[in-house]
Amino acid sequence: MLGGSFWIAFLRNTISVVLMMSFFLMLDRPRFSMRKTVYGYVIFGVSMIAGYSCWYLIEPISFVRFAALSVLPVIGIFCSSMSSEVIYLSLYKMALAFYLFSVCTFCGVDVARWWCGGDLWVDILVRFICLLTILAFTWFRFRKQFLNGVDFLIQEMDLFSAAALFVSVMLGAIMAYWPNLQGFSVFNMVRAFLILFMAGVLQYAILHLYIHLGQEHYYQAEKELLEINKQLLHQQMEFMREAEQEAARIRHDMRHHILLIKEYVSKGEVEELLAYLEQYGEDVGNRKVKDVSRNRVVNSILSAYAKKARSHNIQVNMDVRVAEGLAIRDIDWVSLLANVFENAIHGCMYSGMFEQTINIYIAQKGNKVIIQCRNTSSTDVTFRKGLPQSEKGGGIGVRSIIKVASNYDGETDFVMEDGQFVTRILLNLPT
Repeated sequence: MLGGSFWIAFLRNTISVVLMMSFFLMLDRPRFSMRKTVYGYVIFGVSMIAGYSCWYLIEPISFVRFAALSVLPVIGIFCSSMSSEVIYLSLYKMALAFYLFSVCTFCGVDVARWWCGGDLWVDILVRFICLLTILAFTWFRFRKQFLNGVDFLIQEMDLFSAAALFVSVMLGAIMAYWPNLQGFSVFNMVRAFLILFMAGVLQYAILHLYIHLGQEHYYQAEKELLEINKQLLHQQMEFMREAEQEAARIRHDMRHHILLIKEYVSKGEVEELLAYLEQYGEDVGNRKVKDVSRNRVVNSILSAYAKKARSHNIQVNMDVRVAEGLAIRDIDWVSLLANVFENAIHGCMYSGMFEQTINIYIAQKGNKVIIQCRNTSSTDVTFRKGLPQSEKGGGIGVRSIIKVASNYDGETDFVMEDGQFVTRILLNLPT
């Protein structure tokens, strides 16, 4: 720090608070409405600027030593409480904000001391330029990339990785802001530059690593979905071939029916003719395939997989009460129902049970769609973070279900109940 009056400290505090809070908000999906969020940020930011400026006025020595390090937890707690993201992602964004704050402070102080003899206004000017540069770059270049990959970060980031990142940034900050090492020298400048540079490279590498891993898992899920669609198309073609064969058989039998009817008519045997027509009508009625659902896509998917399950001697019971025209994409129906049914079939086949059943219930209640599947399963299913772990498929189907459900602000639940594996899905349809 270069010292200065109360108003100099006020300007520095304003730049620092605006930088960290604006950067976090640009990359955030707030818990509340944007208007309410902005009001909260402004009120908290003004209060923090005033509080830190008074701290400088009352106790400048302790302010110089500890103000920079105390900014992180104070702003971090507030911004995290205003965010709808998981705590891991909030920690990551706050680490990025604190890193940029450190860079801004380092550039302002050391540029002023190295080239301008410690001029206070040069320090303020350099910090202000850094503020505008960082916020402009974030808004026009980095924000879109980050928000497009935020779901990948949420999917891949866990407590350990977030803690490792947070600790690395804190270690860098402690070294850069250590009170006894803030004297001006070439060594201290180089040391702080290297620490901040390494922290920046680490954060950049971690960001792209998580996004790359998330994209890889996403592409794997898309590949599996394409395979499922391919299987459904093959099954639909098989249904069409069976329908054509049935139609050919009916045409062949119809000639015999017509000859018999003519025989009854020519002999005047009206009662026998009526009895025969009644028997024929009952036979035709028994041959009619009952639809599972009035929804065309749902009916096709469930019919195809029910046939596959029954081919493995699995009993299938379905209670489906959804109409046509729901605001759910056909591709999402495929991803949900095909993955649920496929997992249920595998669960039954690997259960080792003699009696294997799959019970599916789908219903629409208002703007919500409820999907529940109960299937026979072995009792040694392992869960991690509430999700079943697959030894063969890597759990891609489960991740696809969760991803589709999140598109409709829905919820998923996977549990073992009474020796059965239960999958529950809740979708919220747009009103």
